[in-house]
Amino acid sequence: MSKQYETVIGLEVHVELATKTKIFCGCSTEFGGAPNTHTCPVCTGMPGSLPVLNRQVVEYALAVGLAANCEIHQYCKFDRKNYFYPDNPQNYQISQLYLPICHDGWVEIETAAGNKRIGIHEIHMEEDAGKLIHDEWEDCSLVDYNRSGVPLIEIVSEPDMRSADEVIAYLEKLRMMIQYLGASDCKLQEGSMRADVNLSVREVGAKEFGTRTEMKNLNSFKAIARAIEGEKNRQIELLEDGKKVVQETRRWDDNKESSHAMRSKEDAKDYRYFPDPDLPPVVIDDAWIARVRERQPELQTEKLARYQKEYGLPRYDAHILTSSKHLADLFEETVKLCGQPKEVSNWLMTDAMRLLKEKGQEPEQISMDPRHLADLVKMVGENVINRTIARDVFEAVFTENVNPKEYVESKGLTVVRDEGALQSVIEEILEKNPQSVADYKAGKQKAMGFVVGQTMRAMKGKADPAVVNQLVKELLEQR
Repeated sequence: MSKQYETVIGLEVHVELATKTKIFCGCSTEFGGAPNTHTCPVCTGMPGSLPVLNRQVVEYALAVGLAANCEIHQYCKFDRKNYFYPDNPQNYQISQLYLPICHDGWVEIETAAGNKRIGIHEIHMEEDAGKLIHDEWEDCSLVDYNRSGVPLIEIVSEPDMRSADEVIAYLEKLRMMIQYLGASDCKLQEGSMRADVNLSVREVGAKEFGTRTEMKNLNSFKAIARAIEGEKNRQIELLEDGKKVVQETRRWDDNKESSHAMRSKEDAKDYRYFPDPDLPPVVIDDAWIARVRERQPELQTEKLARYQKEYGLPRYDAHILTSSKHLADLFEETVKLCGQPKEVSNWLMTDAMRLLKEKGQEPEQISMDPRHLADLVKMVGENVINRTIARDVFEAVFTENVNPKEYVESKGLTVVRDEGALQSVIEEILEKNPQSVADYKAGKQKAMGFVVGQTMRAMKGKADPAVVNQLVKELLEQR
């Protein structure tokens, strides 16, 4: 009988914080500047330069820690983590080992088997390293220090996850929570959220953990899921062949769907940590924590319950709308302007989601003005345009953020209710389709639907369906 294995997974998630300046200097944190233009003596590690802590970094770390049900170390320190690498200009990184700002928290995820708590071992503040650019043409590596000193929090989970699905649910929960707090945009493609996966396998029922490996270079949820599957299978194959898993850091190559060893895993002692002599301890009093707690926004779980209760939305709709803070904000601002939550939800749930899928975009990329969406909802409600036309108008509003009132007027899309004009169109259709008249007289109701459809087509969808139905019925009965 073949052995059954269980996967044990813990994550180290690095999140770049949304401060305007770096953690220990006044340089810009903006993404995408020309290489080495967002730098100064502090973040390039020049001798004699001294770091000064950015207070906003502490505020964001506290906000995330409180949202993740963490305990707060009210007296915390910074440490130097010593290692030598070209993108690390000081030859050490300022981080927190001994007294991280947050510890012993948890977040709850939804799984197929029900809700599950994932423990958070700690959250600590640290600075990011620079970035190496490998120039294959010149056969050399160049370093860009723009990212050096960008503030990070590292969220270290307990090894509580057992599958790729649980890992993705945890990461989505973290991303959503942090985006709601405004602490980071969490864009994986820009590196503002990065996850390292610590993974081991063991026989089902075993109490001891297996030997773990750490996987880096994971910049999308799909890559993370593939890497977990690939590494799990690699470790099981080794164990089945009677070989040992080596504790090491591995780099995942998503194109090849395989990983390769980078280096044997260092222990904390290898980094020769010691308290940073240039930075005083951070003392966080009760009043500071209370101020941060008071400013905490309504998070997704609370919004989900409120949308169902206050707006009467189905749980599924409320879950989709609150799964992105940007989408939730758009929904709420539009509802304030038009007072029709179910209508706004319907437009976002159907047409907006369809267009996002077609364009391969995320909800955060919607640039539609809530005033324009509210005007469109009102125009449909007041029967200024019918739903068929409204879908075309919505696409223009979604894609180009046009003013729907001006768009409808310029295109002549308002509903036609002129009974005289409609009657002449219907009579012409009846003249051309005597069989439909005969079928209707014979009791075939479908004949009326055919005439209505022909009329709407002739009017290019701009006729009022109620008026058309009434006129078609009257004119058929008169014949």
